[in-house]
Amino acid sequence: MRTHKYTITGMFCDGCRTKVEKVLSAMEGIEAVVSLDPPVATISMQKPIQTSQFQEVLAAEGKYSIKVFNANDLKLPIKEAVVELPKNAAGKYYCPMFCEGEKVYEEAGDCPVCGMDLVKAPDLESSKTLFTCPMHPEIEQDHPGSCSICGMDLVPLEPKDSEENKAYNELWRKMKIALLFTVPIFIISMSDMIPNNPLLKILDTQTWNWVQLVLSLPVVFYACWMFFTRAWKSILTWNLNMFTLIGIGSSVAFLFSLVGLFFPDVFPDEFKTYHGTVHLYFEATTVILTLVLLGQLLEAKAHSRTSGAIKELLKLAPTEATLVIDGEDKLIAIHAIKKGDLLRVKPGDKVPVDGKITTGESTIDESMISGEPIPVDKKINDAVIAGTINGNKSFVMVAEKVGSETLLSQIVQMVNSASRSRAPIQKVADKIAKYFVPIVVLASVLTFIVWANFGPEPALVYGFINAIAVLIIACPCALGLATPMSVMVGVGKGAHTGVLIKNAEALENMNKVDVLITDKTGTITEGKPSVEKVFSTDNKDNELLKYCASLNQYSEHPLAQAVVQYAKLKETSLIEVNDFEAISGKGVVGTVANNRVSFGNKSLMEQVGASISADLEAKVIAEQKLGKTVSYIAIDTVALGFISISDAIKETSVAAIKELIKQGVEVIMLTGDNENTAKAVAEELNLTSFKAGCLPEDKLNEIKRLQAEGKIVAMAGDGINDAPALAQADVGIAMGTGTDVAIESAKITLVKGDLQGIVKAKNLSHAVMKNINQNLFFAFFYNVLGIPIAAGVLYPFFGILLSPMIAALAMSFSSVSVIANALRLRNVKL
Repeated sequence: MRTHKYTITGMFCDGCRTKVEKVLSAMEGIEAVVSLDPPVATISMQKPIQTSQFQEVLAAEGKYSIKVFNANDLKLPIKEAVVELPKNAAGKYYCPMFCEGEKVYEEAGDCPVCGMDLVKAPDLESSKTLFTCPMHPEIEQDHPGSCSICGMDLVPLEPKDSEENKAYNELWRKMKIALLFTVPIFIISMSDMIPNNPLLKILDTQTWNWVQLVLSLPVVFYACWMFFTRAWKSILTWNLNMFTLIGIGSSVAFLFSLVGLFFPDVFPDEFKTYHGTVHLYFEATTVILTLVLLGQLLEAKAHSRTSGAIKELLKLAPTEATLVIDGEDKLIAIHAIKKGDLLRVKPGDKVPVDGKITTGESTIDESMISGEPIPVDKKINDAVIAGTINGNKSFVMVAEKVGSETLLSQIVQMVNSASRSRAPIQKVADKIAKYFVPIVVLASVLTFIVWANFGPEPALVYGFINAIAVLIIACPCALGLATPMSVMVGVGKGAHTGVLIKNAEALENMNKVDVLITDKTGTITEGKPSVEKVFSTDNKDNELLKYCASLNQYSEHPLAQAVVQYAKLKETSLIEVNDFEAISGKGVVGTVANNRVSFGNKSLMEQVGASISADLEAKVIAEQKLGKTVSYIAIDTVALGFISISDAIKETSVAAIKELIKQGVEVIMLTGDNENTAKAVAEELNLTSFKAGCLPEDKLNEIKRLQAEGKIVAMAGDGINDAPALAQADVGIAMGTGTDVAIESAKITLVKGDLQGIVKAKNLSHAVMKNINQNLFFAFFYNVLGIPIAAGVLYPFFGILLSPMIAALAMSFSSVSVIANALRLRNVKL
């Protein structure tokens, strides 16, 4: 057989490695061994097989790719995989630990890798609202109206219990059953500590042992049976986790108790009480399992809160709207709105969908989007956003974005993806858990051996108790919560302050950013340029303006719109343009009144071969040194003038850049504007450095250069031309006031659209990463500290031992600590 090595990409956990190995080995005549770190497959084959055939079978199983192994691959930095749910996951089930990546299941159940309960992915669109009569609940319909029986207005029907609440309620029901039977077992067991044990006056010790067995059965075989199932699966797949330790520890205690109850004579005397019965551990088994169940209950509550936050966002959109049709108002359900519909928004109503005002004006509370409490004045042609609240005037709007296209729906999608994505730091926790479990099992075995051979009598009893205590206290139950809880709360905090984070990787990387690349127009500046001067070398200012505005009426660039707006104010009539062409990063050209007109920067003048006089050049430079953006106007091959445009720097830009530099971040401005204008802005803001005249590919190449130097680069931009650079950057930051393409390419979106949001994102990232590290500390601190205590190292000096029940309590307390610590992020100041 021939043996070859291949590099596999797309694997990020042992579940992936196992899947890839099985898929490859299932091919005829193939034997495959796959490692995760490094991600290499060693394949033995009886006959040559093309790499494309391997790729075909792997692609059918997930986003895996394969190529012939190259030793240089191992020298490249491996980008951590980030797991997010696919967009079509709504209503399906996934493992909260992402053992199989983004794989989802149609039905509820257990994860085949780790055994955790699968969680239902939330619907990211509000479900169709049903309306019912408050007096006649049997009347239901999917649109507003009146009751056919009594004539009352129908009201929205309360939604039914969610899947998350069902899961939580099921666990709570099991918790109540576990408590109902565990508490009596605990009382019976602890009664020996009461002088003149009153229970022995009712029944003897052996009979009470039988009572404990009967009471423990519902706890072990119903309420907490899932933990044994998960432990067994973890051993079969060798994905060792906290359930491995729980299952081994409680199984040993329970089986020991069964043998002790049914066959007491097989045990030496040191295992027996002074009543002649074997000391049993039904109470340790049930108390431990009940405490673990409590941890699962808290985790289920955390998941329901994640979905609850999404549902609260969905509730921001109204359930109905007023459609204006043929001059009359008609109440319709929100899902019945179509693009182009005219909708009336009355005082105090929520805006139903995204659109523009066509009639009337009002003030709108947009705090749910921008975080700013002051209402915003809106007039005809101004955009309005779904979920925002109208003031005290009525207006009519046209629906432009409906359903999942609205900004509110996009926010919901981003919050959901980020809340349920995994930060790269989670991989560290997964690796720790993989090696931690077998080390703990070994520590437990060594504890028993040491106590059995060197401990005081009854040595075997001491050894057994301490070995179980080691297994229980070492269980890293909180490990599964450490990262996702912080990410969930942090993403929610960010959304509340106008910082929308797409995934946990962006949240983690933002903390490492040491270089910020920023665009100028619309990012540092207001992005609302206005014409200050039109200059013509032959005093034909009005004619040049007419030509230039006519040409720019076909462009969507902010500078072009400023020219058109200025022409309208001057009551300049526009004329038809032929052969219009927009040249990215340079300007526009076209034929106006049989003249070839060019409007743009100096690079465009050079491209079209237009000559620039020394006098005109001097005047342009003088304007640029004042921080103005100047565009040349050329007719045919001669530059005949220019238009000077100003774009005010945002008030927040100065403070934001000062704070970022103070935090050790280099701030570099890359702009398509000229050298003089860029220099004026850079000096005013005290930027680290700047580059002018940048085309989209220049920004992209500059980011690649910085990354090659080992820098972690964030890019802030707002235009379509920024999209490639935003996608290349380690963290792309889009202004919410920018284009949809830029927002889609970025990993963080700033709703308000100013650099102060980057400071907030940086502070939030730092707070979240600090919180995650604290959580990982809490997840292991009790365990690592408790293992030697549980093993009995303090006994020779202080006579201190840790019972399995106290160990289980300490283990559960680590989960409570993680949850409480993560929730502190809600109060962090950004």
